[in-house]
Amino acid sequence: MTDTPARSRRPLLIGAVALGALGLGALALYGNGPVSGNAVAGECRASMATAKKIAPLVRGEVAALSILATPKPAPEVAFLDPQGKPVTLADFKGKTVLVNLWATWCAPCRHEMPALDKLQADAGGADFEVVAVNIDTRNLERPKTWLQENGVSRLGYYADPQAKILQTLQRTGHVVGLPTTILVDGAGCELGTLKGAADWGGADALRLIRASLGREPAGE
Repeated sequence: MTDTPARSRRPLLIGAVALGALGLGALALYGNGPVSGNAVAGECRASMATAKKIAPLVRGEVAALSILATPKPAPEVAFLDPQGKPVTLADFKGKTVLVNLWATWCAPCRHEMPALDKLQADAGGADFEVVAVNIDTRNLERPKTWLQENGVSRLGYYADPQAKILQTLQRTGHVVGLPTTILVDGAGCELGTLKGAADWGGADALRLIRASLGREPAGE
């Protein structure tokens, strides 16, 4: 495991961080196999077209993203917004969000934060946001300080100082280790999950996100 940025076009699979420090889980090594979906809920039927459109773009730096063949409603989770007010994923309906769980004690998480910041700068807008949720439970000013010291300035500061979101996503099978990232479309439907770190600031990630928003056609 290393904090040195990878330069290749291969997915940046630094590895997952064990959650034993929180008493919540164990180390996971993530692969890039497909995630089997459940029966399509009526509200997510239209999301199948988006999932099918972006599937060919799951390659290179984001090859570990597992796209659901049958999108389903995103998990019900709550956390604090940049103003410290409670918010849920349902509050983001109408906007595609890339939900990322991170902590300062997680080296791969720290490694990918600048890349997530760049993705927000390149693709963020009324229809898309990177929602990076910090789950530090101690020294609660440390994450903000770390972000400032490392020039991560475009991401809104979302947090769950009780780490309940982590426990919820463990129960649903989304999370075994950190970092974990979930792509949710504007209908509130989960399109896919990437377990482990990736270069979200690269061309592969930007192309995939833009395609999910209908900003450019899928393909080369």
